[in-house]
Amino acid sequence: MPIIIPKTIPAYSILSDEFVNVMEPQRARTQDIRPLKIALLNLMPTKIETETQILRMLSNSPLQVTMTFLYPATHQAQNTPESHLFEFYTTFDHIKNQNFDGLIVTGAPLEQLAYQDVSYWDELQTIFSYANTHVTSTLCLCWGAFARAFTDYRIPKTLRTQKCFGVFSHTVEKQDALLRGINPVLKIPHSCHAVLDEDALRHHPDLEVLVSSPETGPVIFKSKDNRNIFITGHLEYDQGTLDQEYRRDLKKGLSIAPPFYEQDVPRFDWRSDGTLIFTNWLNYYVYQETPYNLDTLNQKEVL
Repeated sequence: MPIIIPKTIPAYSILSDEFVNVMEPQRARTQDIRPLKIALLNLMPTKIETETQILRMLSNSPLQVTMTFLYPATHQAQNTPESHLFEFYTTFDHIKNQNFDGLIVTGAPLEQLAYQDVSYWDELQTIFSYANTHVTSTLCLCWGAFARAFTDYRIPKTLRTQKCFGVFSHTVEKQDALLRGINPVLKIPHSCHAVLDEDALRHHPDLEVLVSSPETGPVIFKSKDNRNIFITGHLEYDQGTLDQEYRRDLKKGLSIAPPFYEQDVPRFDWRSDGTLIFTNWLNYYVYQETPYNLDTLNQKEVL
């Protein structure tokens, strides 16, 4: 089944050329089915690239998915054309009275900042609180996972002495519906200056670790009620994204070691696992749990 997005958004032609099933809204309205409503809070500076990557991850499912693209109203985007934001994005104030089947919160290059120094931190806290009552399941990635883990579960972060940058092997610790079909060892790209407090995470009564590695610590974990899923790596990344970020950091004059790969260039061996994990999230923690009538979504807050 297709991802439903406007035909004029750049991702439409890119994904169509990859034989990904995309559909414009007018055609979708003629089909007798309720698409899942997924909101994407895109915090990355490269919004067009990121939205395409996320849409690609959501496309390998038999479910129709209608996307709503969000950006922080309290932050001025500098790397995305204003015309793109005006045409395809909206802000939280315009959707705060709606319910959604799922919410995805991306990462952002903010790990070295204290949370309270992030320009849109207060707005993000409001969105996280909203998600507890208006969203069936939330998937948070990289810095988005750090921010949500701190907000809802008080899991602190610490800065690394050197950036965790590369593609690392990870081990499945606990079987879960999110990991159905996943091999016991999987590769995940990372690009992060910080690490979550592993002891606090592992001993939190409401969280459980699913996947970890010695280099990254816990990388996939979730709340025990399945309302919040966390991935601190970047399974959505394209093959060349890490190299682009490395060159970006070098251009900024940052002191950074080259990314870790098992060979000269990264093998694109995380794509299938990434697609399957996103699909499992859509199926088991969104579609299987969400009400057909979103107006009846359980309004009980996650404690």
